[in-house]
Amino acid sequence: MTVLSGFLPIWVITALGWAAGRFDVLGQHAQSVLGRFAFAFAMPALLFLTLARARVSDLASPGVAVFAAGVLIMLGLGLLIERWVFRRKRAERAIGAMAGAYVNSANLGIPVAVHVLGDASFVVAAALFQTLFVTPLILTLLDLEAAPGAGGRRRLLRLPLHNPIILASAAGVAAAALDLRLPEAVTAPAQMLGAAAVPTALFALGMSLGTRKAGPADALPAQTAPAVRAERLVLVTLKTVVQPLLAYALARWVFGLQGQDLLAVVLCAGLPTAQNAFIFAAQYRLDTRLVSDTVVLSTVFSMGSLSVITWLLA
Repeated sequence: MTVLSGFLPIWVITALGWAAGRFDVLGQHAQSVLGRFAFAFAMPALLFLTLARARVSDLASPGVAVFAAGVLIMLGLGLLIERWVFRRKRAERAIGAMAGAYVNSANLGIPVAVHVLGDASFVVAAALFQTLFVTPLILTLLDLEAAPGAGGRRRLLRLPLHNPIILASAAGVAAAALDLRLPEAVTAPAQMLGAAAVPTALFALGMSLGTRKAGPADALPAQTAPAVRAERLVLVTLKTVVQPLLAYALARWVFGLQGQDLLAVVLCAGLPTAQNAFIFAAQYRLDTRLVSDTVVLSTVFSMGSLSVITWLLA
């Protein structure tokens, strides 16, 4: 019953968003507007308050180290598979590996953490690791072969500095480190905005599941379809099955984590592919069909796999 009560709101709100998008209830721009509102205002407010009230030591926990190790191992495995099995070029290998390892720590990770774990600090620390360490690594691999113009590279490299979630998280960590007591004039509006973060993000995520963004790869010849399907299946399996299993092995048998710490690591590792993979593929004019399908399929599959993880480990 605990698992059902934790995930039922997530399923229902996501399904409502899908229905709204499928039947065009809110108009063609609603998903984009809701997503931007959640990303630019609601989620930063929620994360700022969460981190401002947390202990800084919680952000440098063994669980975060396990998550980081798992992501790096999965990136390496993805690069090898993309090179030796699917014979992708260097930039395409980087995008494929990202699709199989980079978790959706914002749009889905924060709602799952709030409703299931009762605390978003762990998933925020995971998001910071991905943004500050994994993203530059991916961009470096992309720049080695398929770089866009210099302006496009600079925009991508400056993303962490212009990312409101990262900036709000940094401000929250600073407030916690300085042990600041925030006035009600700051916390009250932040609480109201933060309360809208989870439902808005889930609703926008549901709306996005009903759409498929096109890209250059949609013009690929038909004979490539079996290879694309096989690669897509491998990436979804790596993201939603192999990565949480690896996280469990590292957390349980290498770091000796148990209870809530073990659940947080495995649950975060089991999150689906982040939409950043599609954004990077489009920016570098790569195969967007593969990554967009991986994002959608891993998101749909994770609704069940995350529930199973919680049921087994809660």
